[in-house]
Amino acid sequence: MNLGRAKTPITDDPLPRVEAAFVGRIGAARYQLWFASNAKFVWLEHEFVVVARTAHFQDWAADKFGPALRDAVAEACGQVPVRFVTDADLFAEPSAEPKPIAEPVKPTGPKPQLNLFGEPPAPPTPKEVLKRQKDELQAAAKHARKWKTFAEFAVGPSNRVAHAAAVAVAEEPGLGPNPLVLHGPVGTGKTHLLEGIHSAMRKRGPEGRALFVTAEEFTNRFVQSNRFNKMGTFRKQFRECSALLLDDLNFLENKKATQEEFLHTLDALVSDGRQVVVTTDCHPRLADKLIPELVDRLLGGAAWSLLPPDDETRLDILRRKAANSPIGEDVLKFLARNLKGNVRELEGAINSVRHFAKVTGQPVTVSLAREALGDLLRHVVRAITVADVDAAVCRVLRLSVGQLQSKSRSWQVSHPRMIAVYLARKHTAATYGEIAKHFGVKQHSTAVAGEKKVRSWLTSNEQLNLGDRRWTAKDLIDRVERELQK
Repeated sequence: MNLGRAKTPITDDPLPRVEAAFVGRIGAARYQLWFASNAKFVWLEHEFVVVARTAHFQDWAADKFGPALRDAVAEACGQVPVRFVTDADLFAEPSAEPKPIAEPVKPTGPKPQLNLFGEPPAPPTPKEVLKRQKDELQAAAKHARKWKTFAEFAVGPSNRVAHAAAVAVAEEPGLGPNPLVLHGPVGTGKTHLLEGIHSAMRKRGPEGRALFVTAEEFTNRFVQSNRFNKMGTFRKQFRECSALLLDDLNFLENKKATQEEFLHTLDALVSDGRQVVVTTDCHPRLADKLIPELVDRLLGGAAWSLLPPDDETRLDILRRKAANSPIGEDVLKFLARNLKGNVRELEGAINSVRHFAKVTGQPVTVSLAREALGDLLRHVVRAITVADVDAAVCRVLRLSVGQLQSKSRSWQVSHPRMIAVYLARKHTAATYGEIAKHFGVKQHSTAVAGEKKVRSWLTSNEQLNLGDRRWTAKDLIDRVERELQK
C-alpha cells in the first residue's frame, strides 16, 4: 500500500536508519526498556509498520512514542505512513528441537498433523513468521480507507463549477488556479471532491502522490513538532509533498500560530508550482477569524461554492444511494420532492426506509416511506426563495415592495438590503450572483461585502435605526426569520 513517497527511492534496508533516528530521539535506555522486547519494526513497500506484542502496548506506544517515531521515519525515509499493529505470534520463541508428542490417554480433538516420516512439522522460522506477518499486513491494507472518486459524485447546478474545478486540478495540478478553495455548508460534497482529487492523483503514480490531511491533524502535528523542537521535520513533510489537500480549513479559526505556519506552507508550495486545495464552510472573505494574510492568499486562486442539492440532483443522489436495493423509482421521486436537506440526510432517509421495510417485512412503497420517515417529513420546512426574504424584510421594516431593488444608496435602504442578502445566503440555495441580480447589484462581491457587514453587526449586536424603531441586530434578524416561517 503506497500512501506516500520518500524524497529519494529507498534501495537499501531502511530499518537500521529508522532505529538509529528513533533511539536518538527517545534515548537508548528507553528504547531498550520498551521496544527491544515488546515491538518489532517491519518495512513494507512504502509503509512502515510497528508490530507490538500486545494490544495494550500497541495503544500505549502509539500514544506515547508515535510522534517521535513518525519524525524518525520522516527523517530516515521521507514521507512514509506509519502504522501500529499487534501480533503476539511474532514474538514466540521457536524451540531448537521439536518437542516429543505425548500420547494422549483419551483423544479429545483432531490428531496432530505429521509429516511423511511420522514426525510433527518443525516450528516456523523467524523469517517465515515475518513473511506471514508481511502477507497479513498487505492483505489488511487492501481493506484500508476507501477513498471516494469523481465517478461517485452526483453533479448538478449546485456544484457543477466546483466539480469541474476539482477535476481540472486532478488532471493538471499546479497549472490552474492555485490554491483552489471549495466552500459551502455541511453535507454538500466538499470532502468528497477533495477525496476525488486524492484518488485521481494516486492513479498517476508516485509522482502524483498528494498529502491529504484535515486541519485538525495539521494543527496537532504542528503543536507536537513545536513542543519537541522538530519543526524541521514537520516542514519537510508538508513542504516537499507533490500536492497538499487540506480539509476543514475553518478549524484553524482563532489559531493564529497555526494559521501563520499554514500560510508559509501555502506560499512555499504555490511558489514551487505544487497544487494546494482546501475546503471550508464559508467564502474566504467571510472568514473573519482567519488572519488577513491567509485570506489574501486564498483569494489569489479560485473559490467555488457547493450548495444544497436541487430536486434533480437530490433524485440522482437517491438513485446512487439506493442502488441494488428494492426501492422503486416512485419512492425515490417522493423522497426527492419532500426532503430538502443535504446529502447525509438523503442517505439517512434511504437507510431508514430500507431498515423499516426489513423489520416490518413489507415491500417498499410510498406509503411505507411516509410512515418510516414521519418525523423527518413533518419537520421539513418549505423552500424559501430570495423573493420571500425580500418580502419579509420589507414587511418587518415597513418598506414598499421593490424598494430593496432600487438603486438608492441611503442607509435606510442599503442596510435592509444587506440584511436581506445575509438572510438569503442563510436560508436559500441562491448563489451570490443570483442574490446580487435580484437586488439589482452589478457585482456579486457587493453581496459578499453586505453579508460580511451583517455578520459584524451580529458579533457586536449593533444598534440599528431602521423602519419606525431602534433594533439590535440580533432582534431584527430574529424578527425577519419569524416572518419567513409564517
